[in-house]
Amino acid sequence: MGETHNNEALRRESQDAMKEENIKFPEEAHQILGKLGDAGFEAFVVGGCLRDAMLGRPPKDWDVTTSASPEEIQKLFPDSFYENQFGTVGVKTGSKDPGVAVIEVTTFRSDLGYSDKRHPDRIEFAKNIEEDLARRDFTINAMAHDGTRLVDPFAGAKDLEDKVIRAVGEPNKRFSEDALRLMRAVRFATDLGFDIEERTQAAVREHAGLLEMIAKERIADELKKIIMTDHADRGIELLRKQELLRYILPELGEGFGVGQNRHHIYTVWEHNVLALKYAAEQKYSFHARLASLLHDVGKPRTKQGDGPDSTFYGHEAVGGNMAAQMLTRLRFSKDDIEKVALLVRNHMFQSDPDKVTPAGVRRLVARAGQENITELLQVREADRIGSGVPKARPYRLRYFMFLVEKVQTEPTSRKQMAINGDEVMEILDIKPGPRVGAIIDALFEEVLDDPSRNTKEYLINKMQELNKFSDEELSELRRKAQEKYRAVLEEEEAEIKAKYYVR
Repeated sequence: MGETHNNEALRRESQDAMKEENIKFPEEAHQILGKLGDAGFEAFVVGGCLRDAMLGRPPKDWDVTTSASPEEIQKLFPDSFYENQFGTVGVKTGSKDPGVAVIEVTTFRSDLGYSDKRHPDRIEFAKNIEEDLARRDFTINAMAHDGTRLVDPFAGAKDLEDKVIRAVGEPNKRFSEDALRLMRAVRFATDLGFDIEERTQAAVREHAGLLEMIAKERIADELKKIIMTDHADRGIELLRKQELLRYILPELGEGFGVGQNRHHIYTVWEHNVLALKYAAEQKYSFHARLASLLHDVGKPRTKQGDGPDSTFYGHEAVGGNMAAQMLTRLRFSKDDIEKVALLVRNHMFQSDPDKVTPAGVRRLVARAGQENITELLQVREADRIGSGVPKARPYRLRYFMFLVEKVQTEPTSRKQMAINGDEVMEILDIKPGPRVGAIIDALFEEVLDDPSRNTKEYLINKMQELNKFSDEELSELRRKAQEKYRAVLEEEEAEIKAKYYVR
């Protein structure tokens, strides 16, 4: 048997902590356990599904481990598949419930060597369940149950009761084997509301640098899971305290201890984390949560002066670029990167009732995209609560939301225009090229200025009028339209600067 807890009394106490009547396995799992048992093999429900069942949480899926070989498993369960090198057979149960439609059944195994700090160099089938459990990450995931008895060599049930995350055996060895366990320790602590045991904490800090050896996609996946927990703010704080953040989002850590101006009672770090806290409490989407966390990430790099009159001119633009770079480094999807960066870049929109106008709202919707406005407003609410104000939606924001709703039916992108590029080419009998783009831009500018112009009749008449212009004249018209639009944006930016006391 592998490393086990050396305190027999603690193991007995852990057994006592187990409440048999609280554990409920689905019928599909019972059938697999029974069929393997009838064939003379040991079989156990194991890992995270057992942990969640013991906590009264619905498991997302179910796993079984057994003394049977993969070939023996497939003989017992012909409707199955075996497509990996880890001894795992997917058994199809026929259930319509996606959580038990396929139950993974894995032969007892030991993992040997982790040269890449993530995957075992080779596996060997183990002799018994205790050897199999010894290779697992944390005690609360290193338990097994055969339907009648709990196998718990590392006192996982006791740690569940005490709400503790503890590495199996020697923590340094566990994290040296698989460095992603460093983030999993934080994720489990965050998701379950547990504390990380002291020796395990110390080992996390000691081996934090091993995260550099882990594929960025896997780090991003763990980060996303932390962000989507109910207490995501605690997870981000744990990443910082455990010295993991510097290998994940080091730019975010730049805000730690950085004071703000008269409009904020918290440091940049505290403000960002509190914004995430609110976003998680409101069950916002992943994009809104992550943008809330990163919305002021550009402030430390744009800070001018100190004390109540300090400024952060352009921090939203700098922050949007930083967010894009950070998420690109972690290899998030293109959609994730673009959306979060857009939300960060546009979170400082004008909302003063005395200054905001329907035209200004239309320009914001055109810039940010109508499909992103709800999340942009959510980020703004999180920003406010993270600043320590009592209301997420004061009158000015409610008025702004009214205007947003009012202009929702108005055209804010070329896709919403009553005419498109193909129709322009067909009606005017012209080929694809800059001329088509110039006409579309000119028409779009007309519609933005006055949405009532968004009719086929008006736009056809206008484009026929524009088609009389030479290429040079159209190009100049397009340039002037773009200059006009930039001037409007600069005017809006000046209003925002005045509102937030920035230069």
